[in-house]
Amino acid sequence: MEKSSKLKIQIIMGRDMSKSNLKVKPIEKKNNLKVVTKPDIKTTKYSDINLKKWKEYSHVKTDTLWEFPARLKEGGHSNEYHGNYIPQIAQQVYERFTKEDDIVLDLFFGSGTSGIEAINMKRRCIGVELKDELAEKVSEKFTPKQLVTDVNIICADSASEIAKEKVQARLDVMGRKQAQFLMLHPPYDDIIKFSDRKEDLSNCSSTEEFYDLFEKVAKNGYDLLEKGRFACLIIGDSYKNSEVQPLGFMCMARMMNLGFKLKGIIVKDIQGNERAKGKTANLWRYRALAGGFYIFKHEYVMIFQKG
Repeated sequence: MEKSSKLKIQIIMGRDMSKSNLKVKPIEKKNNLKVVTKPDIKTTKYSDINLKKWKEYSHVKTDTLWEFPARLKEGGHSNEYHGNYIPQIAQQVYERFTKEDDIVLDLFFGSGTSGIEAINMKRRCIGVELKDELAEKVSEKFTPKQLVTDVNIICADSASEIAKEKVQARLDVMGRKQAQFLMLHPPYDDIIKFSDRKEDLSNCSSTEEFYDLFEKVAKNGYDLLEKGRFACLIIGDSYKNSEVQPLGFMCMARMMNLGFKLKGIIVKDIQGNERAKGKTANLWRYRALAGGFYIFKHEYVMIFQKG
């Protein structure tokens, strides 16, 4: 072997030997590191429903036909006020479209169903009621503390700018810029007269005026509702001048014109939920046969989202 080749082999071997003499620093174990596991929770921005355990929510309705055998009378609810909606609707829409501590805005507060169920489900509520005496009576359903921290009742015309300003002031006090859910349960035109005040939607001189006044209320609700959050309209139709007045679909159209996106039309069976209707069932059946119309056994629960 040539001398130069031997020298190269020695140099290479020397390098390999030098590498073999290197001390490898052992890797230190960091015992202080914590293993972070992702919680088994997945929710939307508007609900506390855990989508990873969606099968546990069989009580939450996702279909468009709602049937309840009777009006709920527990949890602070009563049926002394004619025209209030059944609490089960609030239970359904609150769980679907709100989180704990969210604020529900009800612009037709009435007997306070929205506020009572808000308390029961750890939500908060601002209710606007036109009639002074009713607002005062309903306030007795809540404790003094609840009336400060959880439920605010405003006596005002929901279609007015004053009502909007008062709601905004309450929202500021409650630490929110806007409400997280809007509930609308207006009178069904003039079927039931709730007062003699001209601002009352049940006293409109025509159904067209009813639509116009409703739209003003809905506009206030739209402006006060947080973007991306939901609204619920509970309404039935009426029969006037020998024809059906499609209050539900007309009010739906007015809300869509304001910018609300329609997310669902639910038909709710009102049998068993009405007050004293059974006593006059035969009379209504006779009138239907004689007049060529059909007896309403449903109302609508319409769901919207603010875009």
